[in-house]
Amino acid sequence: MSDHTVLHVKGRVLVGPEEVRDEVWAVDGRITFERPRAEAVKVHGWALPGLVDAHCHVGLDRHGPVDAVTSEKQALTDREAGTLLIRDAGSPSDTRWIDDREDLPKIIRAGRHIARTRRYIRNYAHEIEPEDLVAYVAQEARRGDGWVKLVGDWIDRDAGDLTACWPRGAVEAAIAEAHRLGARVTAHCFAEDSLRDLVEAGIDCIEHATGLTEDTIPLFAERGVAIVPTLVNIATFPSLAAGGESKYPAWSAHMRRLHERRYDTVRAAYDAGIPVFVGTDAGGSLAHGLVAAEVAELVKAGIPPLQALSATAWGARSWLGRPAIEEGAPADLVVYDEDPRADVRVLAAPRRVVLNGRIID
Repeated sequence: MSDHTVLHVKGRVLVGPEEVRDEVWAVDGRITFERPRAEAVKVHGWALPGLVDAHCHVGLDRHGPVDAVTSEKQALTDREAGTLLIRDAGSPSDTRWIDDREDLPKIIRAGRHIARTRRYIRNYAHEIEPEDLVAYVAQEARRGDGWVKLVGDWIDRDAGDLTACWPRGAVEAAIAEAHRLGARVTAHCFAEDSLRDLVEAGIDCIEHATGLTEDTIPLFAERGVAIVPTLVNIATFPSLAAGGESKYPAWSAHMRRLHERRYDTVRAAYDAGIPVFVGTDAGGSLAHGLVAAEVAELVKAGIPPLQALSATAWGARSWLGRPAIEEGAPADLVVYDEDPRADVRVLAAPRRVVLNGRIID
């Protein structure tokens, strides 16, 4: 990585969805719109704020926690794709050391997943019973960066299908405690039957949200509950269903139905005014660096390109409480050869990645 004190980004700087400037500078790692006196290294192209992956897992693979070397490779892969801000939606690994690395993406952590006993992927989560939920939510709220992650539903082996993991009273108390501690709460939810309880209990976000229906979409919209659809992950549902067909036929059929209507579900949510953000679910069984593919999936679902772009750029940063391209903000930029607003596929080929005012080689 090249270390330059002053950087001059010239061309078309996309400060907002409709606000475009001709140039911006990075001085000592910070954005400024005032021309400095010092000599600057020039970068030309279409500049966006560093992309956001709002559902990503650094420090985790399909087997559970990974070592620091693997975590670093994951973060570097995201960086090369232009992802410079990650909401880590649950990890059993301590990745705080990444905060000291100016060459790695910034991470907003949700602590470790909180799941019902034997109701999630092995080695991923704290596996507990409802009477302990408030205590574990408080613990992870203190460990995280303003988020807590619950597992809202999972396969129930006795039922042979997806069912809700928590009774209503437990999630009401747990979400209230998280909010008291200043943390927002999100939950993994594939199916339909956990959603109403979670939203009426005050949850802030739902991951995947494949179980949204015409009954629950208005509730989400009324309460302003965001969704992160992770469509690149939902694409794996048919293969998962095939693998469980013989043992859990009802679950397999359910997963196929959720997959078949995935685009209609996302478009209906967007049309109803539900906030939709980009997340890939990288770090479990999925590779890192898929942010451009997820934006393209949102467009395929029917979200207008500019709004899909905002879901990984200006809108996503605002939702997470982090600046985009503004005076004094960290100089985290991705530069492209063409206008990504005209074709979001441009996101797959960054010309330059700038992190903390330094050009990534």
